[in-house]
Order: sequence, then structure tokens, then C-alpha cells
Amino acid sequence: QVQLVDAGGGLVQAGGSLRLSCAASGRTANIYHMGWFRQSPGKEREFVAAIHWNGRTTNDLESVRGRFTISRDNAKYTAYLQMNRLKPEDTAVYYCVADRNVFGPTMRDSWGQGTQVTVSS
Repeated sequence: QVQLVDAGGGLVQAGGSLRLSCAASGRTANIYHMGWFRQSPGKEREFVAAIHWNGRTTNDLESVRGRFTISRDNAKYTAYLQMNRLKPEDTAVYYCVADRNVFGPTMRDSWGQGTQVTVSS
């Protein structure tokens, strides 16, 4: 397994942007698929996006399409979630996830500690 440290959350006004980062440690970090989930109070954790170790991406969350972009820099063992045109409903704790074999909403091997994103109206 890899260890993940996610960061980059904060308070932003609606319409603003944030970039989350997820730094992975471990010799095999580059062959892990990585992704992002989020969880708002009183709601279940939901899948936001994922990126394959080869760079292919998937995003099942229609509400963020066209606004959120996932990427990775294998040289830095880091994945990113660029979030633009943020809305109050994007407020949540965002969690990074890495998985050796699964690519998509059922990823679960390793989790970051979470980073809070708060969007004010």
C-alpha cells in the first residue's frame, strides 16, 4: 500500500478556484490509480474522479463535469484536483484514494486524511 497526504482545501467564494493535491509515498506509487471522493455532512461519500496510472481519467459525477479536472505528476508521485467555478454545494471534505487494481468508484486501497473545502455564497 501507499501512504497519501492530501492538501489544498480552504475557504473560497462561489465562482472561485482551488487545487487539491495528493502526495503518495512508496516505491510503487506511480503504478497506483488515484482518485478523489468527497463527503458532505449528512451525506454518503461520493466518487468525484479518478486517474489511471497511465493518465486516463474517469468522472462519474455529472455536477462537476467541465469544472473539475484530475491530473497527476508521476515524477512527483502526486495527483491533483483542479476545481474551478466552485459552488456552495461543492462544500465537503475531499479525500484522496489510491488503488493498485481498481480504477473507478470502488477504489479503496489507501486513503488520505481528507481536506476541507468550503464554498461561501
